[in-house]
Amino acid sequence: MTTLLNITTILSIGLMIGTELAVSLFVNPVIGKLDNRARLAALRLFAARLGFAMPFWYCLNLLLLIAETFRLRRDSRFPLVGAATAMWAAVIVLTLFFLVPINNRLARLSPDAPTRETLDQHQKWDSMHRLRIAALATAMILFLIGIHF
Repeated sequence: MTTLLNITTILSIGLMIGTELAVSLFVNPVIGKLDNRARLAALRLFAARLGFAMPFWYCLNLLLLIAETFRLRRDSRFPLVGAATAMWAAVIVLTLFFLVPINNRLARLSPDAPTRETLDQHQKWDSMHRLRIAALATAMILFLIGIHF
């Protein structure tokens, strides 16, 4: 059961971080090359799609990390896995306060939205998103070290 939980957690958080990284490294730069009307439409579509799916995935990963932390509560590896879980929870809270409001505005865009203001908001979201990716990757590294040693 422990091996299955480890594999599930590693795959789920790893795939999520990979998805978030792909958005930052590939999707957003491609969207940035579109003309303004197409860019706004693409931002709206991606914000709506990812804004719907990602909260469930973030919560699933937090639950998996909580299960791992609980499993190791009396183990010397607890501090690292606990730190990973706490970091993941902090990312969720910060996402709710800072990234979700911007994402929701982008998801409700009309094709006639003021371009400069909208693009500035997306730039702000993208900068914070990169910090989120770094925090998630750090949490995963802590988790991997914690379950390995």
